[in-house]
Amino acid sequence: MKSIEPYQKVISHGGYYGDGLNAIIVFAACILPDSSRADYHYVMENLFLYVISTLELMVAEDYMIVYLNGATPRRKMPGLGWIKKCYQMIDRRLRKNLKSFIIVHPSWFIRTILAITRPFISSKFSNKIKYVNSLAELGELIPMEYIHIPESIIK
Repeated sequence: MKSIEPYQKVISHGGYYGDGLNAIIVFAACILPDSSRADYHYVMENLFLYVISTLELMVAEDYMIVYLNGATPRRKMPGLGWIKKCYQMIDRRLRKNLKSFIIVHPSWFIRTILAITRPFISSKFSNKIKYVNSLAELGELIPMEYIHIPESIIK
């Protein structure tokens, strides 16, 4: 746990939306470790386990993930293999209950990766992906009062 302590804010609870207990889970990529770290793979492996266990604790019913991509340099972007592993390791219930995957400030890299991988991911999941270009636009979709936005993204 000591190795991932500086990165634990990568995932946070952003409140609820709609009727009932539909959780908003916020994933801030700008908090991820730099890939130049000597222990990068070790940290990412343990961070992955932390993210999955935290997700299972936070989600009771339907939920959405808000992926904050802004202010994230390329060297902090998770690799495609890591993302694929995350998706495959997520419990079926969590995959089924995911109602929306909102990408805020999508980069050309994110759009390209998703376009290339679209034939290999389920159409159900593809339909859940939404791009949002600003925090104001995000605020039109979901309540923002409990969403923690890192200072680097606000700037």
